[in-house]
Amino acid sequence: MAFRGVFLAVVLSTAMIVSAFMVQSRRPRSEVMRATPALVKATGKCADCHRHETAAVVHEFDMSRHHAAGVTCLDCHQPTKGQDPLDHKGFTITKRLTAANCRGCHPAEYEQYLKSRHAAPAWAAVAGSQDFTADQIAFAEQFHKGAVDRPVHELAAVEGVAAVNKGCRQCHDIGRPNPDGSIGSCTACHARHVSSVSLARQPQTCGQCHMGPDHAQLEIYHESKHGVLFNAQRDRMNLEAKPQSLTAADMPVPTCATCHMSGLEGETFTHDTSERLSYYLFAPVSDRRPHFDRGRRAMKAICLKCHTNPRILQFYSEAESVVRSTNKLVKEAKEIVDDLRKDGLLTDQPFDEPIEFTYFELWHYGGRTAKHGAYMGGADFVQWHGFYELVNKLAQLKKSAEELRRERSGGASEKTAAALSKGEVVDHAADAN
Repeated sequence: MAFRGVFLAVVLSTAMIVSAFMVQSRRPRSEVMRATPALVKATGKCADCHRHETAAVVHEFDMSRHHAAGVTCLDCHQPTKGQDPLDHKGFTITKRLTAANCRGCHPAEYEQYLKSRHAAPAWAAVAGSQDFTADQIAFAEQFHKGAVDRPVHELAAVEGVAAVNKGCRQCHDIGRPNPDGSIGSCTACHARHVSSVSLARQPQTCGQCHMGPDHAQLEIYHESKHGVLFNAQRDRMNLEAKPQSLTAADMPVPTCATCHMSGLEGETFTHDTSERLSYYLFAPVSDRRPHFDRGRRAMKAICLKCHTNPRILQFYSEAESVVRSTNKLVKEAKEIVDDLRKDGLLTDQPFDEPIEFTYFELWHYGGRTAKHGAYMGGADFVQWHGFYELVNKLAQLKKSAEELRRERSGGASEKTAAALSKGEVVDHAADAN
Protein backbone atom coordinates (compact mmCIF):
# COMPACT_ATOMS: atom_id res chain seq x y z
CA MET A 1 0.00 0.00 0.00
CA ALA A 2 2.80 2.41 0.88
CA PHE A 3 4.57 1.75 -2.43
CA ARG A 4 1.35 2.18 -4.40
CA GLY A 5 0.67 5.51 -2.67
CA VAL A 6 4.16 6.81 -3.39
CA PHE A 7 3.93 5.66 -7.01
CA LEU A 8 0.61 7.43 -7.53
CA ALA A 9 1.95 10.59 -5.93
CA VAL A 10 4.99 10.59 -8.22
CA VAL A 11 2.83 9.99 -11.30
CA LEU A 12 0.38 12.75 -10.38
CA SER A 13 3.18 15.19 -9.57
CA THR A 14 4.91 14.44 -12.87
CA ALA A 15 1.65 14.90 -14.74
CA MET A 16 1.05 18.25 -13.07
CA ILE A 17 4.56 19.45 -13.87
CA VAL A 18 4.29 18.35 -17.49
CA SER A 19 0.87 20.01 -17.75
CA ALA A 20 2.29 23.21 -16.31
CA PHE A 21 5.11 23.21 -18.89
CA MET A 22 2.58 22.56 -21.67
CA VAL A 23 0.36 25.42 -20.53
CA GLN A 24 3.39 27.71 -20.21
CA SER A 25 4.61 26.80 -23.70
CA ARG A 26 1.27 27.85 -25.16
CA ARG A 27 1.23 31.28 -23.51
CA PRO A 28 1.95 34.25 -25.83
CA ARG A 29 5.62 35.15 -25.96
CA SER A 30 4.88 38.66 -24.77
CA GLU A 31 3.38 37.23 -21.55
CA VAL A 32 6.34 34.95 -20.89
CA MET A 33 8.96 37.69 -21.39
CA ARG A 34 9.67 39.90 -18.42
CA ALA A 35 11.52 43.17 -18.32
CA THR A 36 14.93 43.20 -16.71
CA PRO A 37 15.18 44.84 -13.27
CA ALA A 38 17.17 47.73 -14.78
CA LEU A 39 14.51 48.32 -17.41
CA VAL A 40 11.69 48.25 -14.88
CA LYS A 41 13.60 50.80 -12.82
CA ALA A 42 13.99 53.07 -15.83
CA THR A 43 10.47 52.69 -17.17
CA GLY A 44 8.38 52.02 -14.08
CA LYS A 45 4.95 50.69 -14.87
CA CYS A 46 5.28 51.62 -18.57
CA ALA A 47 7.27 48.52 -19.49
CA ASP A 48 4.77 46.16 -17.85
CA CYS A 49 1.97 47.21 -20.21
CA HIS A 50 3.97 48.07 -23.30
CA ARG A 51 5.74 44.70 -23.25
CA HIS A 52 2.34 43.30 -24.23
CA GLU A 53 0.96 46.08 -26.42
CA THR A 54 3.95 47.63 -28.25
CA ALA A 55 6.91 45.40 -27.46
CA ALA A 56 9.21 46.98 -30.03
CA VAL A 57 8.96 50.34 -28.24
CA VAL A 58 10.25 48.81 -25.01
CA HIS A 59 12.98 46.90 -26.85
CA GLU A 60 14.19 50.07 -28.61
CA PHE A 61 14.23 52.04 -25.38
CA ASP A 62 16.18 49.19 -23.77
CA MET A 63 18.91 49.74 -26.39
CA SER A 64 19.02 53.51 -26.01
CA ARG A 65 21.53 55.77 -24.35
CA HIS A 66 18.63 57.32 -22.47
CA HIS A 67 17.96 53.99 -20.77
CA ALA A 68 21.64 53.56 -19.92
CA ALA A 69 21.64 57.03 -18.35
CA GLY A 70 18.60 56.26 -16.20
CA VAL A 71 16.15 58.46 -18.09
CA THR A 72 12.59 57.22 -17.58
CA CYS A 73 9.63 57.12 -19.95
CA LEU A 74 7.88 59.79 -17.90
CA ASP A 75 10.92 62.07 -18.09
CA CYS A 76 10.27 62.44 -21.82
CA HIS A 77 6.50 62.00 -21.94
CA GLN A 78 5.43 64.40 -19.21
CA PRO A 79 3.79 67.62 -20.45
CA THR A 80 5.96 70.68 -20.83
CA LYS A 81 4.88 74.31 -21.22
CA GLY A 82 2.10 74.77 -23.76
CA GLN A 83 1.27 71.07 -24.14
CA ASP A 84 -2.10 69.45 -23.52
CA PRO A 85 -2.05 66.84 -20.71
CA LEU A 86 -3.52 63.36 -21.07
CA ASP A 87 -4.57 61.03 -18.24
CA HIS A 88 -3.03 57.69 -19.17
CA LYS A 89 -3.73 54.85 -16.73
CA GLY A 90 -3.01 56.95 -13.68
CA PHE A 91 -0.13 58.91 -15.22
CA THR A 92 -0.27 62.41 -16.69
CA ILE A 93 1.53 62.50 -20.04
CA THR A 94 1.51 64.87 -22.99
CA LYS A 95 -0.86 64.23 -25.87
CA ARG A 96 1.89 64.92 -28.37
CA LEU A 97 5.67 64.86 -28.03
CA THR A 98 7.56 67.60 -29.85
CA ALA A 99 11.03 69.11 -29.94
CA ALA A 100 10.03 71.01 -26.77
CA ASN A 101 10.30 67.78 -24.77
CA CYS A 102 13.82 67.17 -26.04
CA ARG A 103 14.75 70.82 -25.44
CA GLY A 104 14.43 70.32 -21.69
CA CYS A 105 17.67 68.32 -21.62
CA HIS A 106 19.23 69.44 -24.92
CA PRO A 107 18.70 73.24 -25.09
CA ALA A 108 21.90 74.04 -27.01
CA GLU A 109 21.15 71.50 -29.73
CA TYR A 110 17.62 72.84 -30.11
CA GLU A 111 18.77 76.46 -30.39
CA GLN A 112 21.33 75.48 -33.05
CA TYR A 113 18.70 73.55 -34.96
CA LEU A 114 16.34 76.57 -34.94
CA LYS A 115 18.92 78.51 -36.97
CA SER A 116 19.16 75.82 -39.64
CA ARG A 117 17.18 75.25 -42.82
CA HIS A 118 15.92 72.04 -41.21
CA ALA A 119 13.76 74.23 -38.96
CA ALA A 120 11.13 76.75 -40.13
CA PRO A 121 12.44 77.07 -43.72
CA ALA A 122 11.84 73.35 -44.31
CA TRP A 123 8.12 73.57 -43.55
CA ALA A 124 7.67 76.96 -45.24
CA ALA A 125 9.21 75.60 -48.46
CA VAL A 126 5.93 73.71 -48.97
CA ALA A 127 3.30 75.38 -46.77
CA GLY A 128 4.54 78.97 -46.80
CA SER A 129 4.40 81.24 -43.76
CA GLN A 130 0.75 80.67 -42.83
CA ASP A 131 1.40 78.25 -39.94
CA PHE A 132 4.03 80.35 -38.16
CA THR A 133 3.69 83.15 -35.64
CA ALA A 134 5.09 86.58 -36.42
CA ASP A 135 7.89 86.02 -33.91
CA GLN A 136 8.85 82.69 -35.48
CA ILE A 137 8.96 84.26 -38.94
CA ALA A 138 11.06 87.19 -37.73
CA PHE A 139 13.53 84.86 -35.98
CA ALA A 140 13.99 82.57 -39.00
CA GLU A 141 14.25 85.44 -41.48
CA GLN A 142 17.35 86.69 -39.63
CA PHE A 143 19.22 83.63 -40.85
CA HIS A 144 17.35 82.70 -44.05
CA LYS A 145 15.96 85.78 -45.73
CA GLY A 146 12.84 85.01 -47.73
CA ALA A 147 12.83 81.33 -46.79
CA VAL A 148 9.91 81.53 -44.34
CA ASP A 149 8.03 84.72 -45.19
CA ARG A 150 6.79 83.27 -48.46
CA PRO A 151 3.64 81.87 -50.13
CA VAL A 152 2.65 78.22 -50.50
CA HIS A 153 4.79 76.43 -53.09
CA GLU A 154 3.13 76.68 -56.53
CA LEU A 155 3.78 73.03 -57.40
CA ALA A 156 2.18 71.85 -54.16
CA ALA A 157 -0.97 73.72 -55.11
CA VAL A 158 -1.00 72.04 -58.54
CA GLU A 159 -0.33 68.50 -57.30
CA GLY A 160 -3.01 68.59 -54.62
CA VAL A 161 -3.53 67.64 -50.99
CA ALA A 162 -2.88 63.90 -51.34
CA ALA A 163 0.56 64.41 -52.86
CA VAL A 164 1.45 67.06 -50.29
CA ASN A 165 0.32 65.11 -47.23
CA LYS A 166 1.90 61.75 -48.09
CA GLY A 167 4.76 63.22 -50.10
CA CYS A 168 6.15 66.69 -49.46
CA ARG A 169 5.22 67.00 -45.79
CA GLN A 170 6.68 63.63 -44.82
CA CYS A 171 10.14 65.19 -45.19
CA HIS A 172 9.39 68.86 -44.64
CA ASP A 173 7.67 67.94 -41.36
CA ILE A 174 11.10 68.24 -39.75
CA GLY A 175 10.39 71.99 -39.51
CA ARG A 176 6.67 71.93 -38.72
CA PRO A 177 5.52 74.50 -36.12
CA ASN A 178 4.00 72.77 -33.07
CA PRO A 179 0.99 73.91 -31.00
CA ASP A 180 3.25 74.35 -27.95
CA GLY A 181 5.27 77.04 -29.73
CA SER A 182 8.27 74.85 -30.56
CA ILE A 183 9.34 73.89 -34.08
CA GLY A 184 10.15 70.54 -35.56
CA SER A 185 10.78 67.00 -34.46
CA CYS A 186 14.12 65.61 -33.27
CA THR A 187 12.86 62.09 -33.95
CA ALA A 188 13.10 62.69 -37.70
CA CYS A 189 16.83 61.94 -37.40
CA HIS A 190 17.20 60.16 -34.04
CA ALA A 191 13.99 58.05 -34.00
CA ARG A 192 11.58 58.03 -31.09
CA HIS A 193 12.59 55.45 -28.51
CA VAL A 194 16.08 54.38 -29.54
CA SER A 195 17.13 58.09 -29.62
CA SER A 196 20.27 57.08 -31.45
CA VAL A 197 23.36 59.10 -32.35
CA SER A 198 24.46 56.15 -34.46
CA LEU A 199 21.23 56.28 -36.45
CA ALA A 200 21.63 60.00 -37.12
CA ARG A 201 25.12 59.29 -38.49
CA GLN A 202 23.90 56.76 -41.06
CA PRO A 203 23.76 58.14 -44.64
CA GLN A 204 20.44 56.32 -45.09
CA THR A 205 18.91 58.44 -42.33
CA CYS A 206 19.67 61.65 -44.22
CA GLY A 207 18.71 59.81 -47.39
CA GLN A 208 15.12 59.47 -46.21
CA CYS A 209 14.72 62.99 -47.59
CA HIS A 210 17.95 63.87 -49.38
CA MET A 211 17.56 61.56 -52.36
CA GLY A 212 15.91 61.44 -55.76
CA PRO A 213 16.16 63.64 -58.86
CA ASP A 214 15.86 67.00 -57.09
CA HIS A 215 18.42 66.49 -54.30
CA ALA A 216 20.34 63.27 -54.91
CA GLN A 217 22.76 63.57 -52.00
CA LEU A 218 22.35 59.95 -50.89
CA GLU A 219 23.01 58.54 -54.35
CA ILE A 220 25.93 60.92 -54.82
CA TYR A 221 27.43 59.93 -51.46
CA HIS A 222 27.30 56.22 -52.29
CA GLU A 223 29.04 56.88 -55.63
CA SER A 224 31.75 58.98 -53.98
CA LYS A 225 34.93 57.60 -52.50
CA HIS A 226 33.63 58.56 -49.06
CA GLY A 227 30.58 56.36 -49.55
CA VAL A 228 32.51 53.42 -50.97
CA LEU A 229 34.98 53.45 -48.07
CA PHE A 230 32.27 53.88 -45.44
CA ASN A 231 30.27 50.94 -46.76
CA ALA A 232 33.41 48.81 -46.70
CA GLN A 233 34.50 49.82 -43.18
CA ARG A 234 31.29 50.63 -41.29
CA ASP A 235 31.51 47.50 -39.12
CA ARG A 236 34.81 48.74 -37.68
CA MET A 237 33.60 52.25 -36.83
CA ASN A 238 32.44 53.61 -33.49
CA LEU A 239 29.19 55.19 -34.63
CA GLU A 240 28.09 55.69 -31.02
CA ALA A 241 30.95 58.07 -30.21
CA LYS A 242 29.86 61.41 -28.77
CA PRO A 243 29.86 64.10 -31.50
CA GLN A 244 31.60 66.60 -29.20
CA SER A 245 34.61 64.29 -28.88
CA LEU A 246 34.52 62.37 -32.19
CA THR A 247 37.95 61.39 -33.51
CA ALA A 248 39.25 60.02 -36.79
CA ALA A 249 39.91 56.78 -34.93
CA ASP A 250 36.16 56.49 -34.28
CA MET A 251 35.24 57.33 -37.87
CA PRO A 252 38.15 57.50 -40.33
CA VAL A 253 35.62 57.94 -43.15
CA PRO A 254 32.95 60.68 -42.98
CA THR A 255 29.21 60.46 -43.41
CA CYS A 256 26.83 63.40 -43.90
CA ALA A 257 26.77 64.16 -40.17
CA THR A 258 30.58 64.11 -39.90
CA CYS A 259 31.00 66.92 -42.41
CA HIS A 260 27.93 68.99 -41.60
CA MET A 261 27.54 68.58 -37.83
CA SER A 262 30.08 66.63 -35.79
CA GLY A 263 32.95 68.12 -33.81
CA LEU A 264 35.63 65.99 -35.49
CA GLU A 265 39.05 66.19 -33.80
CA GLY A 266 38.23 69.30 -31.75
CA GLU A 267 36.10 71.21 -34.28
CA THR A 268 32.84 72.79 -33.10
CA PHE A 269 29.84 70.46 -32.91
CA THR A 270 26.55 71.89 -34.21
CA HIS A 271 22.93 71.03 -35.02
CA ASP A 272 22.81 73.88 -37.55
CA THR A 273 23.31 71.94 -40.77
CA SER A 274 23.64 75.22 -42.69
CA GLU A 275 26.61 76.44 -40.66
CA ARG A 276 29.37 74.97 -42.85
CA LEU A 277 27.77 75.75 -46.22
CA SER A 278 28.99 78.54 -48.50
CA TYR A 279 26.52 78.62 -51.45
CA TYR A 280 22.75 78.30 -51.85
CA LEU A 281 23.14 75.18 -53.99
CA PHE A 282 19.41 74.39 -53.90
CA ALA A 283 18.47 77.68 -55.65
CA PRO A 284 18.02 78.06 -59.44
CA VAL A 285 20.96 80.46 -59.51
CA SER A 286 23.36 79.80 -56.63
CA ASP A 287 24.59 82.91 -54.87
CA ARG A 288 26.96 83.02 -51.92
CA ARG A 289 25.42 82.70 -48.47
CA PRO A 290 25.79 85.71 -46.14
CA HIS A 291 28.34 83.79 -44.04
CA PHE A 292 30.19 82.50 -47.12
CA ASP A 293 33.72 82.89 -45.77
CA ARG A 294 32.91 81.54 -42.31
CA GLY A 295 31.04 78.57 -43.71
CA ARG A 296 33.79 77.65 -46.13
CA ARG A 297 36.46 77.92 -43.44
CA ALA A 298 34.45 75.69 -41.11
CA MET A 299 33.95 72.99 -43.75
CA LYS A 300 37.57 73.12 -44.88
CA ALA A 301 38.63 72.60 -41.25
CA ILE A 302 36.77 69.27 -41.35
CA CYS A 303 38.31 68.37 -44.71
CA LEU A 304 41.79 68.99 -43.27
CA LYS A 305 41.35 66.06 -40.89
CA CYS A 306 41.84 63.76 -43.88
CA HIS A 307 43.14 65.83 -46.82
CA THR A 308 45.99 68.25 -47.46
CA ASN A 309 45.33 71.92 -48.11
CA PRO A 310 46.39 71.93 -51.81
CA ARG A 311 43.93 69.09 -52.54
CA ILE A 312 41.14 70.92 -50.69
CA LEU A 313 41.80 74.18 -52.56
CA GLN A 314 41.70 72.33 -55.88
CA PHE A 315 38.46 70.60 -54.92
CA TYR A 316 36.75 73.87 -53.99
CA SER A 317 38.04 75.64 -57.09
CA GLU A 318 36.62 72.95 -59.37
CA ALA A 319 33.31 72.84 -57.48
CA GLU A 320 32.91 76.62 -57.70
CA SER A 321 33.53 76.47 -61.46
CA VAL A 322 30.55 74.08 -61.67
CA VAL A 323 28.43 76.62 -59.80
CA ARG A 324 29.41 79.36 -62.25
CA SER A 325 28.70 77.15 -65.28
CA THR A 326 25.31 75.97 -64.04
CA ASN A 327 24.38 79.54 -63.12
CA LYS A 328 25.12 80.65 -66.69
CA LEU A 329 22.96 77.93 -68.24
CA VAL A 330 20.07 78.50 -65.83
CA LYS A 331 20.16 82.26 -66.39
CA GLU A 332 19.97 81.67 -70.15
CA ALA A 333 16.94 79.42 -69.69
CA LYS A 334 15.27 81.84 -67.28
CA GLU A 335 15.72 84.72 -69.72
CA ILE A 336 13.92 82.73 -72.44
CA VAL A 337 10.96 81.98 -70.16
CA ASP A 338 10.82 85.54 -68.82
CA ASP A 339 10.78 86.95 -72.37
CA LEU A 340 7.94 84.63 -73.34
CA ARG A 341 5.91 85.76 -70.36
CA LYS A 342 6.71 89.42 -71.02
CA ASP A 343 5.52 89.02 -74.63
CA GLY A 344 2.26 87.44 -73.50
CA LEU A 345 3.12 83.98 -74.80
CA LEU A 346 2.86 82.46 -71.31
CA THR A 347 0.24 83.06 -68.67
CA ASP A 348 1.01 84.34 -65.18
CA GLN A 349 -0.36 81.09 -63.75
CA PRO A 350 2.54 78.79 -62.68
CA PHE A 351 2.79 75.20 -63.93
CA ASP A 352 -0.04 75.39 -66.46
CA GLU A 353 2.13 75.07 -69.60
CA PRO A 354 4.66 72.38 -70.63
CA ILE A 355 7.57 74.78 -71.08
CA GLU A 356 7.33 75.76 -67.40
CA PHE A 357 7.88 72.13 -66.38
CA THR A 358 10.87 71.94 -68.74
CA TYR A 359 12.43 74.97 -67.09
CA PHE A 360 11.67 73.67 -63.61
CA GLU A 361 13.30 70.29 -64.34
CA LEU A 362 16.29 72.07 -65.90
CA TRP A 363 17.33 73.85 -62.72
CA HIS A 364 15.56 71.79 -60.05
CA TYR A 365 16.91 68.45 -61.28
CA GLY A 366 19.88 68.93 -63.61
CA GLY A 367 21.25 72.13 -62.10
CA ARG A 368 20.99 71.06 -58.48
CA THR A 369 22.41 67.63 -59.19
CA ALA A 370 25.47 68.98 -60.99
CA LYS A 371 26.24 71.32 -58.08
CA HIS A 372 25.68 68.74 -55.36
CA GLY A 373 27.72 66.21 -57.31
CA ALA A 374 30.60 68.67 -57.54
CA TYR A 375 30.65 69.37 -53.81
CA MET A 376 30.21 65.73 -52.77
CA GLY A 377 32.54 63.94 -55.20
CA GLY A 378 30.00 62.30 -57.53
CA ALA A 379 31.41 62.61 -61.04
CA ASP A 380 28.54 60.85 -62.82
CA PHE A 381 26.06 63.16 -61.12
CA VAL A 382 28.00 66.21 -62.23
CA GLN A 383 27.94 65.11 -65.85
CA TRP A 384 25.23 62.65 -66.92
CA HIS A 385 22.67 63.43 -64.22
CA GLY A 386 23.70 67.08 -64.12
CA PHE A 387 25.15 68.97 -67.08
CA TYR A 388 23.75 66.58 -69.68
CA GLU A 389 20.24 67.14 -68.32
CA LEU A 390 20.87 70.88 -68.22
CA VAL A 391 21.89 71.21 -71.86
CA ASN A 392 19.26 68.67 -72.95
CA LYS A 393 16.45 70.59 -71.25
CA LEU A 394 17.86 73.89 -72.51
CA ALA A 395 17.67 72.62 -76.09
CA GLN A 396 14.08 71.47 -75.51
CA LEU A 397 13.21 74.80 -73.96
CA LYS A 398 14.66 76.78 -76.89
CA LYS A 399 12.73 74.68 -79.38
CA SER A 400 9.49 75.09 -77.44
CA ALA A 401 10.02 78.86 -77.28
CA GLU A 402 10.58 79.02 -81.04
CA GLU A 403 7.40 77.03 -81.64
CA LEU A 404 5.39 79.32 -79.38
CA ARG A 405 6.65 82.37 -81.24
CA ARG A 406 6.04 80.72 -84.59
CA GLU A 407 2.48 79.88 -83.57
CA ARG A 408 1.90 83.48 -82.49
CA SER A 409 3.38 84.76 -85.75
CA GLY A 410 1.33 82.31 -87.79
CA GLY A 411 -1.83 83.18 -85.91
CA ALA A 412 -1.32 86.87 -86.57
CA SER A 413 -0.83 86.28 -90.30
CA GLU A 414 -4.06 84.30 -90.49
CA LYS A 415 -5.91 87.13 -88.74
CA THR A 416 -4.44 89.63 -91.17
CA ALA A 417 -5.39 87.54 -94.17
CA ALA A 418 -8.93 87.13 -92.88
CA ALA A 419 -9.26 90.85 -92.25
CA LEU A 420 -7.97 91.73 -95.70
CA SER A 421 -10.32 89.26 -97.33
CA LYS A 422 -13.21 91.13 -95.70
CA GLY A 423 -11.86 94.48 -96.82
CA GLU A 424 -11.13 95.60 -93.25
CA VAL A 425 -8.39 98.06 -92.31
CA VAL A 426 -5.42 96.29 -90.74
CA ASP A 427 -3.20 97.81 -88.04
CA HIS A 428 0.07 96.19 -89.05
CA ALA A 429 1.94 97.61 -86.07
CA ALA A 430 -0.52 96.00 -83.68
CA ASP A 431 -0.42 92.80 -85.69
CA ALA A 432 3.37 92.66 -85.37
CA ASN A 433 3.03 92.77 -81.59
